[in-house]
Amino acid sequence: MKTTKKLNIPDKPGVYFFIKNKQILYIGKATSLRDRIKSYFGKDLIGTRGPILVDMVFNADKINWQVSDSVLEAIILEANLIKKHQPKYNTKEKSDKSFNYVCITKEKLPKVVIMRGSNVKHRVLDKIYGPYTNGTQLREAMKVIRKIFPFLDDKSKNYMEFYKQINLVPDLQDRTMYLQNIRNIKLFFAGKKKKILQNLKKQMKEYAKLHEFEKAGEIKRQIFALQHINDVALLKLEPSVYGLEPMFRIEAYDIAHMSGKNMVGVMTVIEDGQVAKSEYKRFSARGGSAFGGKTLLGNNGANDTGALAEILERRLEHREWSYPNLIVVDGGVAQQNTAKLILKKHKINTTVASVVKDDKHKPKAILGEGDIIKKHKSAILLANSEAHRFAINYHKNMRSRNFLR
Repeated sequence: MKTTKKLNIPDKPGVYFFIKNKQILYIGKATSLRDRIKSYFGKDLIGTRGPILVDMVFNADKINWQVSDSVLEAIILEANLIKKHQPKYNTKEKSDKSFNYVCITKEKLPKVVIMRGSNVKHRVLDKIYGPYTNGTQLREAMKVIRKIFPFLDDKSKNYMEFYKQINLVPDLQDRTMYLQNIRNIKLFFAGKKKKILQNLKKQMKEYAKLHEFEKAGEIKRQIFALQHINDVALLKLEPSVYGLEPMFRIEAYDIAHMSGKNMVGVMTVIEDGQVAKSEYKRFSARGGSAFGGKTLLGNNGANDTGALAEILERRLEHREWSYPNLIVVDGGVAQQNTAKLILKKHKINTTVASVVKDDKHKPKAILGEGDIIKKHKSAILLANSEAHRFAINYHKNMRSRNFLR
């Protein structure tokens, strides 16, 4: 593969392709194609990308890219191309039902809603777009689209007057114009912005000829907004790239049970201080693993450290998941040492912090490297709090299901 210096990569938003023998291995999006592609060749590639993408980089023999007019369009283009080509290394986008989809309902006045993959089949829908792996980024993207083409969603009924004041819903007395907005949203998600502009310019002239200047003015606004997409909020949500501090990923683990029964474990994720709920994982402790049984702490009913070891072992089997910069466990020295032991076994050099609680289960200390704790204290506590909440809820659900059997 050529060095990135010889590729003359543009400093513009778009999508990029890692290719081997004309087969697309991986598709990604970027605020800056130049910076993002360079980031794959940094010294900390393994720590920031994970072993699966490291393998992809070394296997690829070519890099291509496609420039987009905005970050918003890059997000949509990436999802469309992944769905079309199903690249080998975009594993998560193909399989995880917890990711988000943009759906247009089948109604007289269609709604545009964001839905989880697991819920899509339970609603009558006209169109489905996705999946989109970054829920926060998708919600911000929909805010941008809604300012261009106002639409109804599931909250519109309760907030109609407020939405009207800030132009997030159109004039519902004019169903024709509303359906035009829906058609344009469909075209936008299909990557056909040029077609939308052609249609809008034609409609604006028609309204002007009919002296319907208010409608012509609204379409003129849409044309301008579409040609000058304001996606500053999306730029802020784009992960840091080469030349800046890389995205800092924290994974927190917690175990929940009742006297050793219905033992479960969870993983929560915080990326650059933000909750990444689409990355959360649940584990039902099976017992009997090399570290979850007698070899570590004995075979008692409430073997929390044994369960933690088992959960970490099973998490590390998923090489397609990005590796964390920091692992946070709930407990004390025993839990911290357990996590370190598992990481050492797998030859993974990741820092471990442990949140120690008082008798009211409130954090009283964090064990680990002082500099990292000082820099990421709030994110560590957030990750730990999320893990505890998530584990308790999962345990309650598991207990209820088992009780009803």
